[in-house]
Amino acid sequence: MKKQIVIELTGEWVLEHRDDDVLPISVIKEGLQDITGIEFMNDSLTGIEVVFDAEKTDEKAVCERIAGILTAKYDIPAIDEVLSLTVAEFAPKQEAAPAKEAAEESAVAAAPATAAAPVPVLRPAASVFGAAPPTAESVMASIEELIGVSEFKALAREIVRIAPEIKSRELFPIFLNQNYLFAIGEGSGLSTYLELFGKLISACGLVSMSTRPVIELKLGEYKESLEPFQDVLRVLDTGDRKKVRILCVDISEWINKTDNRFFKQFLKLLDKAAEQFIVVFRVPFLDKDIIEKLRYSLSDLICIRTVAFPPLNRTEIKSCAEKEIGRYGFRVSRPAWEYFQQRISEEKRDGKFYGLNTIKKVARELIYKKLVNNSFSKKSSDLITRADMKELCDYVGEDSLTGMEQLCRLVGHEKIKDRIEEILAQIELSVKDRSSDRPCIHMRFVGNPGTGKTTVARIIGKILKERGVLRVGGFFEYAGRDFCGRYVGETAPKTASICRDAYGSVLFIDEAYSLYRGQGSDVDYGKEALDTLIAEMENHRNDFVVIMAGYTDEMNTLMEGNHGLASRMPYTIEFPNFTGEQLYEIFVSMVGSKFKHDEFLLDTAHAYFTSLSDEVLNSKEFSNARFVRNLFERTWAKAAMRSQLGDKTEIVLTKDDFERASSEKDFALNLRKKTVLGF
Repeated sequence: MKKQIVIELTGEWVLEHRDDDVLPISVIKEGLQDITGIEFMNDSLTGIEVVFDAEKTDEKAVCERIAGILTAKYDIPAIDEVLSLTVAEFAPKQEAAPAKEAAEESAVAAAPATAAAPVPVLRPAASVFGAAPPTAESVMASIEELIGVSEFKALAREIVRIAPEIKSRELFPIFLNQNYLFAIGEGSGLSTYLELFGKLISACGLVSMSTRPVIELKLGEYKESLEPFQDVLRVLDTGDRKKVRILCVDISEWINKTDNRFFKQFLKLLDKAAEQFIVVFRVPFLDKDIIEKLRYSLSDLICIRTVAFPPLNRTEIKSCAEKEIGRYGFRVSRPAWEYFQQRISEEKRDGKFYGLNTIKKVARELIYKKLVNNSFSKKSSDLITRADMKELCDYVGEDSLTGMEQLCRLVGHEKIKDRIEEILAQIELSVKDRSSDRPCIHMRFVGNPGTGKTTVARIIGKILKERGVLRVGGFFEYAGRDFCGRYVGETAPKTASICRDAYGSVLFIDEAYSLYRGQGSDVDYGKEALDTLIAEMENHRNDFVVIMAGYTDEMNTLMEGNHGLASRMPYTIEFPNFTGEQLYEIFVSMVGSKFKHDEFLLDTAHAYFTSLSDEVLNSKEFSNARFVRNLFERTWAKAAMRSQLGDKTEIVLTKDDFERASSEKDFALNLRKKTVLGF
């Protein structure tokens, strides 16, 4: 009995060796020549068929020989990334007798058109080495375990339902002509979903997948040529009709250019390769109207199905984290989740959040922190506590103090405290008096940098939670331009997602005026972000507080240009610059909470801060308490270096440390001090 092994090499890897004296397929042929009775058929640059006598030669030995030939010749970290082997019974073609040949051709010509021959089901290479391929049931179970992604799950269930009919009617070309448009954010699990999709269609018997089933590429920036498509076109040239791969192409740079003649030409080439590649187009999670417009444009030439992957909400984020933490045998106490959500909001505040990737990163950081804490306590606990989770957060307030107590402890905020108490009294009264409409509680914080706007906004969230106005009381901090997407249609869902995260909490927007570019700037995404934000502020006016912060003049310009925004932000709190004396008090609080100091440090610091001129203190460039913190940390660094050089473990801040720090460029050259008159 003869058997046949179909050898396939990935096209990209073969292209890397196109300048070799002997091509990889020829290397394989030479290495197998000593096997008795071996035959080679249908060889090409990327593949060849090997026929041998199974009674004389073991099929597993041949497969291992092929893999050994390649690994001995080439530096291949993982052989299954470049090599695919399938084994089948060898059935030689029967040549038709000359007398019958013409009759058979006539019969075929006269017969009605039938569907293409079914794709042969070959035993995958994995089974040759002992691993059983996954079943449709097992893959579907993995998909159902995914969190969120309802449209992807619906697509998977649909494929499982129709697979039997496709196979019974032998309509494989119909399935292979389906293409997909995935709307999904960066780091949200695209590679995982593509891999599961490939496993599912293979397990359902709809295709025979290549060893490297998924290829992900990105189109280059828009140009009036085929140059941005070259990487994809090179991959298309390596296609194999016996094996199918999923080709995922990121077309984000071409969202508004899909009617371009070069893009249409590109689609035609993809359609011709339908038997070798199932194409998935990837774009960011966009507005529904933009996605539909894009789908309509693509459907001119190919069959296209849209699958949206919305950003995870708070509940889904928690579920993902529980699943990831549980994988390593740990669990989380209920009170600890408050700080986990805070850590996630800190990850989001720079506008760069990578979905599942970020959640998994934070979960693993947490487990490592727990292991460190276990080593110190000499206990082997698998319960992650509130204290463990708290250590991951950048900012942690005083849990033992109420919100108002924290506010009262702030230096130089007496008038702000009085204003906040007035606002809270009005809000509480409206909540109790159900006969009247509850007012918008969104606020404007105006003032220079470092005057405490962020700190007070965070405390307000805590106060409103304690007073029963907000159900969560969390704090979400963003800069104005973080709401803007990079592509048309990305801004509105991005802004809505940020607001959705902040429901029940405070959404703090620093430099909010950066969203407004003035009249005639319709192409700027800031306007779209503001429109979406205003709608959210109105529709969820009772469930979260938006606090916009920035310089006084710029915030006034923002409100004058957006009357709808101004009317929804009735409360304005002004944050004055700190005096020199107040800056000194802030410095003293920082020193006293962390380190010991010598007897001359505070006198030197007092003289420094109280000598700052009014011109400096009232300058827009002066960063108030932030300036104090930077100077404190620089003083700390000087003391730490001195302690290390002196081989001391305890750090004591001294007058000399402060003088060296304050004399540096950042704290001296840009500050003109008061001129002391007299002799």
